[in-house]
Amino acid sequence: MRRAYLLAGVALTLTSAWAVAQDAPESLLPKMFQDPAPAPSPTPTSRATAAPAASSSDSSGNPAAPRAVSTPVVQALPGNATGQAAQTQQQDGELALTRLPTLEEIEKMTPDDFEELLGSKIQLDMPPAARRSMEQVGMLADGEGGLPAASLAGQNPMLVELALSSNRGALVSRWGHILLRRALVSRLQAPAGMEPQQFAALRIGLLLRMGEIDAARAVLQDIDIDNYTPTLGELAMRTYERTADFTGLCPVMATQGKLRDDPQWDVAKAICEAFRGNSSSALSKLERDRRTGKMDNIDMLLAQKYAGAAGKARRAVTIEWDKVEGMTPWRYGLTIGTGMEPPARLMNKASVQYDYTNALAPMVSLQRRAASSDRAAAAGILSNAAMVDLYSQVYADTDITGDFQDAAESLRDAYTLQSPDSRLAAMQALWNSASDPASGYARKVLTAAAAARMPASEDYADNAASLITSMLSAGFDANAMRWSSVVEKGSPAWGLLALVSKDGSRSVDAGDLDRYIDDDESANKRKAAFLVAGLAGLGRLGENDVSRYSNDLSLELAGSTRWTTAIDSAAGRGDAASVVLLMGFGMQGSNWQRMTPRYLYHIISALRQVGMEAEARMIAAEAVGRA
Repeated sequence: MRRAYLLAGVALTLTSAWAVAQDAPESLLPKMFQDPAPAPSPTPTSRATAAPAASSSDSSGNPAAPRAVSTPVVQALPGNATGQAAQTQQQDGELALTRLPTLEEIEKMTPDDFEELLGSKIQLDMPPAARRSMEQVGMLADGEGGLPAASLAGQNPMLVELALSSNRGALVSRWGHILLRRALVSRLQAPAGMEPQQFAALRIGLLLRMGEIDAARAVLQDIDIDNYTPTLGELAMRTYERTADFTGLCPVMATQGKLRDDPQWDVAKAICEAFRGNSSSALSKLERDRRTGKMDNIDMLLAQKYAGAAGKARRAVTIEWDKVEGMTPWRYGLTIGTGMEPPARLMNKASVQYDYTNALAPMVSLQRRAASSDRAAAAGILSNAAMVDLYSQVYADTDITGDFQDAAESLRDAYTLQSPDSRLAAMQALWNSASDPASGYARKVLTAAAAARMPASEDYADNAASLITSMLSAGFDANAMRWSSVVEKGSPAWGLLALVSKDGSRSVDAGDLDRYIDDDESANKRKAAFLVAGLAGLGRLGENDVSRYSNDLSLELAGSTRWTTAIDSAAGRGDAASVVLLMGFGMQGSNWQRMTPRYLYHIISALRQVGMEAEARMIAAEAVGRA
C-alpha cells in the first residue's frame, strides 16, 4: 500500500510538472472573443544536402512533402542510473519529462535528486563582481587596525599551522587575548603552500576555542559558501550552534547540503527544511530520526522544539533533563535558542566556554549574562564599554533585584556621584564583592573609566595601585600617568607607571627598583619578578642590571628554549604576525601562575622590536597587577 501511495503522489507531481511545461493553456473564452487564427505561413522547403535534385518527387510523380527531423537532447536523471526518467530541454528554456520514473527508481532518489528532476534545485548564480576572493580573508584591513595582508604570506606553512592548531585558546593575559584576536580577524593572505580554506579554518577554529564566537562568525561569513570545504562546514556548524542561530546554517544547507554526512548535519538540514516552509515533513523526519536513535533523545527533542517554531505545524515538545548527564554546545545552543534555561546542575559542571557564550548571547536573561560577564571580561572578550552597557541594562530593569542590581547601583555611583571619596567607595564595593581573583580583575575592567576620572591627589595615594590597575585594564595609560607625581617611588603604583610610561629612553633607577623588590609581599616575589622581566623586555634596564636581578631572583632570563628561539628570530626579522602567533602559543594557561618571567621577558622584547610597544607595555603592567 505504501508503494502505491508513493507512486501515485510522485506521478501526480511529475505529470503536473509535465503539463506546466507544455505550450500556452487553452483559452476558456467563447470563440467569438478569441483572436482570429493566423494565416498559415508557407512551409520552408528543406535543403537537401546529400540527395540529387531529382529527388524532389517520388516514384508516382507526386511532390514529396518536406520533413524536418530533429534529435531530442536527453539528460539523464541525477545519479546517471540506466533506465531512469529523463528530461529534455525545450527551446523556450522550460523542462519537460520524457517519461515517468519507475517505482524502484523513485525509491532510490534523494530529495536533492527530486529537486534536480523538477528543476527546482537552487543554483549559484553570483556575478563575478560579487564573488569574494579567497586571496585575503578576514574582517580587519591594514588601515582598520589589522595586520598587513602579506604578513604571513612568506612564512613556513607548517610553523603557522602548528602555532594555530596547538593553541588551546585559553590565555593568561587579557591584553594578549585582545592582540591575538586582532591578528586572527585581520584580512590576511595564506602562507605560500597552504590552501586559503585551510588557513581560514585554522583561524576560525582558534577564535572559537578562545570564546570569540562573534569574531569567528564574522570571518566565516567573509567566505563565499561555494568555497566551503568539509572542514569549513564543520566549523560553520560549531559557530552557529555556539551562537544559538541554527538558521544561519540554512544558506549552507541550501547550496552545500552534501558537504558533510553525519547525524548533526542531517538534523540541522531538517531544521532548515522546517524554516523553508516544509515544517510538517521536517518534524516528521525528526521524529523518525528520534525513534531510530540517530542522536540522543534529548538532542532530537531539542531539535524538534527548535524546528517547531517555524510554520503552522507547531508541536508541543516536553523537554526533560532528569536523565541527561552532560551539556554540549548543540544542546546549549538549542536550549537558549528556544528561550529555555538549562538546568543549574549541568551548568555548574560545564566549562568556562559556556560563560563566554552567555555573556554574548542576546537571548539570555540579564542576570545570567551579568553572572558570566566577569569571566568574559577577565579573558578579554568583553570590553569596559560592553560591561558598562550590560550593567546599565540591569540597572534599568526594575524586575532585577539582589546582588546584580546592587552592583549596577554601585557602578552608577562610581560614575555619577560628585564626591571623589564617594566614587572611590563605590568602586571599592565592586572590587571587594568579587568571588575570585579573575572576577576581581574583571570588576576593575568594569570601573576603568570611572577610575580614570578620579583626581590624581595625594589623598588617594594609598589606593593609587588599584586605581591605576583599573585604568590600565582598559588602556587609559595617559590618565594613569597623571599619578606619576603623586605616587611614592618604589611603591606598587610606581612599578606600574614605570612599565606604561611612553618615555622609553629613560632607564629605571636601580635604587627605586631595589626598594620595590624589598617591599614586595607577593608569593615568591612574583610581582617583582614580572616587573624586572617587563622592564628588561622594554629596554629600561641596563644589561648589567638585567643580569644581576635575573641572578638575584632566579629568573634565568638568559636561558633559551625552542619557543624563545622562534619568537626572538621572528622579532629579529620584523615579522609581527609570527610574533603575535607565538606570543599566543606561549601565554596559554588558566591564570598568571602558569606564566614564567623568562617567557614574559621574551614576549615583551619581541613585541617592542616589531613596533607593538603599546601592547607590550599593557601586557607587562597586567602581569604585575594580576600577579
